[in-house]
Amino acid sequence: MAHEPTVAEAIANGADVVTFSGDKLLGGPQAGIIVGRADLIAKIQRNPMKRALRVGKLTIAALSAVLRLYEDPDRLTTRVPALRLLARPLGDIRAMAARLSSAVQISLKQNYQVSVIDCESEIGSGAVPTQRIASAGLAIRPGGERLAAAFRALPIPVIGRIQEGAFILDLRCLEDEAGFAAQLGQL
Repeated sequence: MAHEPTVAEAIANGADVVTFSGDKLLGGPQAGIIVGRADLIAKIQRNPMKRALRVGKLTIAALSAVLRLYEDPDRLTTRVPALRLLARPLGDIRAMAARLSSAVQISLKQNYQVSVIDCESEIGSGAVPTQRIASAGLAIRPGGERLAAAFRALPIPVIGRIQEGAFILDLRCLEDEAGFAAQLGQL
């Protein structure tokens, strides 16, 4: 995976102003953040557009709470959901896939074949669209729009993707294994 420069690295390498996303970079609320030289930040503050583009009090409160979590970097992966899921061990995801494969197979009956697969999760879509991280999941064959729609129609919708004739469920971000399994009977 290619190195993505951090905000601190960009500033240290001479950038006058750096902008980044509060949700993508920090795992906090959606917010555009601007850092850099004090004189340039002051100029941005005086621009009339700043009033129209500023975030509200609730976003500031949420962002403040997330930034306080960064004061204890050793506990970040347990306290920030996005980081927790990115740092999740591949072996744990594979074990969950193995546990869930038979439950999914039973709920879909003989009409489908369910198998545990290695796959890749997207890290950040728009922010880093080409970077992926190893994951594990379930491949259900035959896959198709009808099967995808059935999973989306569950009380807690389940989103997968169709790839090479299979319906793929990447399990990296599934934290409620029991809740997922409990609703399979409604497929």
